[in-house]
Formats: sequence, structure tokens, C-alpha cells
Amino acid sequence: MSSFSSPRARYKYWLILGTLVLLGGLSAFGLLAYQNPMPVGSEVFWRIAHRRLDAVVAMAIVALCQAMATVAFHTVTNNRIITPSIMGFESLYVAINTATAYFFGVTGLLESRNLTMLILQISLMVGLSLILYSWLLSGKNNLHAMLLIGIVIGGGLGSLSTFMQRLLTPSEFDVLTARLFGSVNNADSSYYPVVLPLCLGAAAILYLLSRHLNVISLGREVATNLGLRYRGASISILILVSVLMAVSTALVGPMTFLGFLVATLAYQFSDTYDHRYIFPMAFVTAFTVVAGAYFLMNHVFYAQAVVSIIIELIGGCVFLAVLLRKGRL
Repeated sequence: MSSFSSPRARYKYWLILGTLVLLGGLSAFGLLAYQNPMPVGSEVFWRIAHRRLDAVVAMAIVALCQAMATVAFHTVTNNRIITPSIMGFESLYVAINTATAYFFGVTGLLESRNLTMLILQISLMVGLSLILYSWLLSGKNNLHAMLLIGIVIGGGLGSLSTFMQRLLTPSEFDVLTARLFGSVNNADSSYYPVVLPLCLGAAAILYLLSRHLNVISLGREVATNLGLRYRGASISILILVSVLMAVSTALVGPMTFLGFLVATLAYQFSDTYDHRYIFPMAFVTAFTVVAGAYFLMNHVFYAQAVVSIIIELIGGCVFLAVLLRKGRL
């Protein structure tokens, strides 16, 4: 049985995927080679390109994490409006960095940019999600109640962060604000030995669970009748989503609407129910959006600092458009 409604839909899928791969590859090559002052192929050229490669790798990691986590989260929650950020990952990231600036000052905040702090942030974010999931497994509690608790926890952490930020000096607040903007400049190559295995491992397992996600998308009753352990499968997938979101947020910072933007585009481009095809489309779309945005802002408009703001602005507009069209959450 084909995953597409017609041969034309299959052709359209591969055509769009190939086009996005080409655009993403050109954007990545442009980031590595464009305005490189050294002759192409020289030792110094490759040294400069290697330094730029760290940023491109960070973009690929963020694209993979955000795309796959959001698509899987949409399927498990049966809602294509909400995003994994609703679980409070970004609020916890902001709270950790704000508390560091509040208790240890600017020096402590700058020195906290190390592998130990990254592991601590990932551990706390995944730990928070595991607490919520264990509560979900403890009885007859439902998924939507857990999501509501995640919203409340995120709101509480946000209020605590705002309180501490008001007590900071202007210079401390300025440094903190720069840290809280999602940017690939926050990533460091020393993080990759920890981040890459977590990202690739969780993404690979999610992809292998694509058939389970296809069944889950049919609804709890149908999935249960087909023999799927719905609750156990949902919890397993949500844990993988938590790992991906924790890695992305700890690596570069909050990217609230990136996942929603690329997932929405991937659904339109794929035109299929099969997650084996939706996942690759979402990842390639995410990488093309991020790499293309950084290339345009860095080398055309010379406004590197506003890249994440532009992505979030476009993603927020798409979110409002989808919400208004549906008329409900």
C-alpha cells in the first residue's frame, strides 16, 4: 500500500524534497565559502571554513531536534497547534540562566558557558519532563492535564525569572538578554561529543517508531484496537521529544516557533500521513530555513543579530494564521 494518494503526490514530494536539499546545501556552502578572503582550496581557506563549520553543524542539530520533536509531539497530542515548548523547556532555560546571573553576576554567567553547564541544563529539562510523565503513568491522569501542568510550571518559572531580572543591574541584564536570544553563536564545538549522540540517537529511534506514530495518529481507540500499547508508546515518544528539545534549547537557546513553522510547512509539502516521509521533509525544511536565514542576514543584509528574531516573527505569524483559520486550539 502506497503512503501517497497518487503517483503525482509522490512525484511532488520528491521534487520538493530535492529542491529543499539543493537550497539547503547551497546555503550551507555559502556560509562556509562566501566572503572567505583566502584562495579556494588553500590551507588557510579550509581553516576558516572549518571554523564556520561549527555554526553549520549547530544549525543541523537544531533543525533535526526541532523538526522531529515538533512533528512527533503533534502526533501524540493529536494537535498541530501546540509545540513541545509548552512543557516548560524554554522557561526552565531562562530561569537557569537568570538565576546564574542573579546569584553569581556577569562573571558567573560568562564562565557558565561550558560543557558542565550544558549537561546540567539538559539533565534538568529531561528530569522535569520525566516527573510529569511519571505523574501521567501513576493513574488515570490524561495527557491534556499533564500539558496543562506543564503550562503552569512554565508560567511559574517565567514569573520567577522576571522577578530576578528586575533586580539585576543594567549591565547584567544586557548580558543576560543576549544569552537568552536563540542563536547558533551560543553553541560551542566542545559541546558536540555530548550533543551529537543524544540528538542522533533520539532522532533515529523516533524515525524507527514512525509506524507506531502512524497508528497513534488514528486516535487512542483505533490504536488500541490495532494492538498498540497506546500509553506506553506515547510516553516513550514524549521522552524522546524531551531529549531533543532539551538538546536544542541548551545548545542555542529558545526557538519557540521554529518547530511549529517547519512542521506546518512539512505537512503541506509531504501531503501524506506516513511519518517516514514527514520526518525527512521536516528536517530538510528546518535546515533550509535556518541556514538560508543566516546566509541572507549575514552576507546580504549584514544583520546577524536579528536572525532568530526574524525566524520567530515569521513562525509567530504562521501560528496566528493557522489558529485563525482553524478557529480553535
